[in-house]
Amino acid sequence: MTTKVVMEALSPTMEEGRLVEWKKGEGEPVAVGDVLAEVETDKAVMELVARTGGTLLKQVVPAGATVPVSELVALIGEPGESVDNGKPARAQEQGTQPAPGRNQPTSMPPAPEPSPRAASGSAGASGPAVKPTAGQAAPSTPAAAATPAGAAAGRIKASPLARRIAAERGIDLTAVSGSGPEGRVVLRDLEGAAAAETPAGGRSPAASAAPAAAPAAAAAPVAPRIVVPPSDGAPYTDVPLTQLRKTIARRLVQSIGPIPTFYLTTEVDMERAWDAREALKTLGDGPKVSFNDIILKAVASALRQHPACNAWWQDDRIRYWHEIHVSMAVAIEDGLITPVIRHTDRKSLREIAAEAQDLAARARSRRLTPEEYTGGTFSVSNLGMLDIDEFTAVINPPETGILAVGRIVDKPVAHDGQVALRRRMRLTMSCDHRVIDGATGAQFLKTLKAMLENPLVLVW
Repeated sequence: MTTKVVMEALSPTMEEGRLVEWKKGEGEPVAVGDVLAEVETDKAVMELVARTGGTLLKQVVPAGATVPVSELVALIGEPGESVDNGKPARAQEQGTQPAPGRNQPTSMPPAPEPSPRAASGSAGASGPAVKPTAGQAAPSTPAAAATPAGAAAGRIKASPLARRIAAERGIDLTAVSGSGPEGRVVLRDLEGAAAAETPAGGRSPAASAAPAAAPAAAAAPVAPRIVVPPSDGAPYTDVPLTQLRKTIARRLVQSIGPIPTFYLTTEVDMERAWDAREALKTLGDGPKVSFNDIILKAVASALRQHPACNAWWQDDRIRYWHEIHVSMAVAIEDGLITPVIRHTDRKSLREIAAEAQDLAARARSRRLTPEEYTGGTFSVSNLGMLDIDEFTAVINPPETGILAVGRIVDKPVAHDGQVALRRRMRLTMSCDHRVIDGATGAQFLKTLKAMLENPLVLVW
């Protein structure tokens, strides 16, 4: 009997997915649980697995295609069983691969057709997948062992975006050392390769465009850049939206439009926090504690004292959380994702540092599970490492508050009756006025400021 394989809802908010790479070829045997393909969802790259065994009779959609949830992508059946244009020959005998125990959301219409130039392969960060040629590496496979160049047995481990950009720039992936998980080549590795190919005495665009990081945030990674396709004389280039960018756009409309938002800003003296971090750096091996880790811990501790800010707006009710799960904004190749550190208030600074580093690394390689980026009760977005003094962040619904963190900078201020140079940092809290009133948010910020200015309370 022929079984349909459909595009599954691999995340709670997924409405369509882009089939990045087939892991099984037509005619290959398939066992239950085998990985059939890698799928780019709205948040991560995940695996589509077989729910039934047999032989992969047909790949109904090619790699790079975007498919609505519940739409047919492949057929599994008995060896030699015939199929007709992607449909089983005996319709009365066909079955459908069962979904893994979750409701399927309503599917979206297909994405609009890209412009001729975008379709030709110059779509940059979000164009269709580039089909390997004889001179390029074949798609990666999880079973391949990593080498310093990210290659094994003629196959290269690289992110889908890295493959596309490498093809456009003519970069040989076999000559690039991958800095991603298991030697995977990611976008930042290609920027380094492009810089190495720049003529002597010149600077690559990537190098000249990189902002100087603030000393206070030296341990924080610099956000990856969005790659804009180069001009070929046309007045513009249309780039199809990726699944992540579609979700970001939809969520922002849901947030900034209907949510009545107001903003509260305060400035924090970070001298003691600076000294505390310097002292922590001398304590053994373990993970290095960053200022962002200290802020995450302080936010969680302040939320424990101000539970009115640890809430969700639920249309007909307000859900006040008794657990504190702080989301941290992480910039990735094509947007932003907010992995969650659960029970943040119960964890030590070292535990938070280790978990934050792990989540951020897997977020950038698009390997987070839905449980790791959903369910936050409050968010923190830090742009201090990009030399930003102050900004306002957009609330991530159903959460009702988010903290925007600027850089730490030396400023002349009044201290102990005289003017002194002190390390200062500005914090701006975006508040959903339906849940958080001005005084409520101000009291939370006052407590947070006191904790950051006296960091010993975080370990008391």
